Amino acid sequence: MTCRVRDWLMASAVLVLAGGAAFAQESTPEALLAQAAQDEADERAPQSMEEAFPRMVSDPMVQGEYGAEVVPLVQPWTPQQASALAMVMRGIEAEGLNRSDYELAGLLAEIGRGASDALNEIASRNFVWLVEDLRDGRTPMSARKQWFVIDPDRDLYRSGELMRAALESGDIAGTLMQLNPSHPDYARLRQALADTPQDEVEKRKLIRANMDRWRWLARDLGSQYLITNVPEYQLRLTVNDKIISTYRTIVGKPGRTATPQLAEMVEGVVFNPTWTVPQSIVVGEGLGQKVLSNPAWARANGYKATKGEGGWITVVQQPGPGNSLGRMKLEMPNEHAIFLHDTPSRHLFATDDRALSHGCIRTERALELAITMAILGKGASKEEAVEIATSGEYTLVPIEKRLPVYITYFTMASDIDGELATFKDIYERDAPLLASLDQPRVQNRARTSDEEVIVIENDPRAAG
Repeated sequence: MTCRVRDWLMASAVLVLAGGAAFAQESTPEALLAQAAQDEADERAPQSMEEAFPRMVSDPMVQGEYGAEVVPLVQPWTPQQASALAMVMRGIEAEGLNRSDYELAGLLAEIGRGASDALNEIASRNFVWLVEDLRDGRTPMSARKQWFVIDPDRDLYRSGELMRAALESGDIAGTLMQLNPSHPDYARLRQALADTPQDEVEKRKLIRANMDRWRWLARDLGSQYLITNVPEYQLRLTVNDKIISTYRTIVGKPGRTATPQLAEMVEGVVFNPTWTVPQSIVVGEGLGQKVLSNPAWARANGYKATKGEGGWITVVQQPGPGNSLGRMKLEMPNEHAIFLHDTPSRHLFATDDRALSHGCIRTERALELAITMAILGKGASKEEAVEIATSGEYTLVPIEKRLPVYITYFTMASDIDGELATFKDIYERDAPLLASLDQPRVQNRARTSDEEVIVIENDPRAAG
């Protein structure tokens, strides 16, 4: 590693979260991180959903929605409270939902009859339906192709608790609208829906579909996180919903190696990784025998082979500039064996269509990202991270402060320049979602996908 490269890495570490000159003039990374800490300290109840509706784990549990509600799902409603609920139902299409999914006419009829058990039943039922659709998304799991994110909001914001709070405060609409995703893109899509004429049916459906995709994620993604939109081929490092850095990505090829949608935690950074070659390559492509029979070629390419009992051959590519994983990978354990990593084939980031990998996500400027994660995660100082990165030796740096990473799929979203844009549906995942918008609302929706978990034998050489 030359002194010039080492100096560049040190400079990158010092500016560890810099997102470009224009952004740097606005606000420094240190200032943003300090502000994030101050914001946490300055929070005043009840200015957030988390403050207003904490999960009451110490309360006695009773049978209810999902088997464990702390308050009943049918509660007393006055005609005035029910009228406020009816107003929400009238305007719910502004949130991309279908007014016809709810019993507005029946509710209005019961309001006209005055307080009654029947009013309590229909108002409570429709309030719960609105909570489910605004909190969890309207789309049934069968229409969420390769979506394996577990949304925590169902546990955090329970229907019975929300209903009780809404009725006690009298703010039915405010309680429900606080369930909307906090990410700025949701509000932007909502505004786009309001600005799109009713006769532009297909565009409105696409906007609504992508609004619903935000509901499939946690309402609050956190103060610091990585998020990648697969069809955009971009990764963002985000602090307080401001983009600090962006990185081009290479994602899975359409078909069996398409990248699934996940929400995981970065638990560590591997600098100068090794690559244990899958047996489909060792045996299927004959790499094992080639490494054993051609030591000079093996050394030149960093391969080491071990032959065990029964002729079993294990091949590991050692750290180095030609390693197929590049100079780093992010440890984010998951059953799909998907992770973010570097690549020696960096010329591919200049291409437009970057659905080329075996499922894992390759990132440009990966060493900068790795150093950033090590520092942000309190796994190493900038000096330590640079020293490890330039050592050439395999090093796993566990991080104390784990960062979420969201692998998402939006075909309409803000691009890295801040413009609302549409992206090619590279995996054809829009069709089932769009079709579901025309179908009646599905009750008792599953929380987890029953799709096959495809554990891909990662071949980082693919299309390289």
